[in-house]
Amino acid sequence: MTLSMSRPILSFPARRAVLAGLASSATFAGGIRAATPNASRPLKLLALGDSLTAGYGLAHQEGFVARLQSALDAVHAQTQVLDGGVSGDTSTDALARLDWVLGDKPDAALVELGGNDGLRGLDPATMERNLRAIIGRLQMAHLPVLVSGMLAPPNMGPQYGAQFKAVFERISTLPGILYEPFFLDGVAGHPELQQTDRIHPNAAGVDVIVRRILPPVLRLLQQARETHS
Repeated sequence: MTLSMSRPILSFPARRAVLAGLASSATFAGGIRAATPNASRPLKLLALGDSLTAGYGLAHQEGFVARLQSALDAVHAQTQVLDGGVSGDTSTDALARLDWVLGDKPDAALVELGGNDGLRGLDPATMERNLRAIIGRLQMAHLPVLVSGMLAPPNMGPQYGAQFKAVFERISTLPGILYEPFFLDGVAGHPELQQTDRIHPNAAGVDVIVRRILPPVLRLLQQARETHS
């Protein structure tokens, strides 16, 4: 396929940075109060994903990790976001590097994967095994997990799309996880919120994603506080 969620030359982790101390912004606050009162220490939130997490095509400060960090700072969530996004990663790739990213000792994990599996037409059953293994490994490390789902591209056909969607529906029923159905909800199909490839969000699209995903992320962080208290 000519389109994939990848930088062509990138076959290794692009970056893994702790983003903290960014200027607070009220853009995403929207009346939300931080879900982590009486925090004894800052939490580390691992954002494990592909180019959608890594901020492909965007300036560093416009990417998902930086914007999520700003949103968390705005509600005083006392959390550092760890950038575990690698452009081009499939679920197989993410599973292979999972122990490496866990070396940063996160307290919670947001999992955004599957886009490249779908773009490449990879077997949904393999993706499901990988996602289950990733979630299981995170839970073994006592991390609360939020999974943000994905849909297959329409050009892969209705049968493949249904199989792909069913994987995430089953994943959503796994014990102990939080689930958010579609990472690109509100962005996919809206050219004004997408880059010219019609796959990746532009800066405005990232803001839409962060605004929507902030409430479940705050619930995830509350679970982490309770787990590690």
